[in-house]
Amino acid sequence: MAELATVARPYAEALFRVAQTGDMAAWSGLVSELGNIGVNQDVQAFARNPNVTPAQVNDTFASLVKSPLGAEGKNFIAMLIENGRVALLPEIAAQFAVLKNAQEGAADASIISAFDMSSDQVAQLVSTLEKKFGRKLNPTVTVDPSLIGGVRVVVGDEVLDTSVRAKLQQMNVALAS
Repeated sequence: MAELATVARPYAEALFRVAQTGDMAAWSGLVSELGNIGVNQDVQAFARNPNVTPAQVNDTFASLVKSPLGAEGKNFIAMLIENGRVALLPEIAAQFAVLKNAQEGAADASIISAFDMSSDQVAQLVSTLEKKFGRKLNPTVTVDPSLIGGVRVVVGDEVLDTSVRAKLQQMNVALAS
């Protein structure tokens, strides 16, 4: 995986520089969408197929993308296809998001809850977490009933686990010692 990250980094940085001169939100949406398209194994297999021309792959990508594609976006997709780099799209999108968050002083937060949370509960939790982590958070909430209760929050490489499952595991370790 380190190789993918290394190869994807210059692409992500170049896209980020282009996005800084234009509409960052539009570019962010486009790059995210390209990452979602690029993660599809069927799309990757189609792009690698030697019987398919780069123009056909390019046309297919243009039809899959819902966001408006400007000249730079079309050129970027064409360059990736010509260089056989379609498999890099998910990693490029991830690195682009990291660069965007760093510029905004924000971070992505993965919130795993034992139960569904209302939007008010999420807003209140995010407000508290932003104070704790000292930056704006972009939350993604998922439900995992195996937590039994509480939440598990992952921000970058930091983990805050207040779930019942984690507390039970801590008690098990303490009792087994």
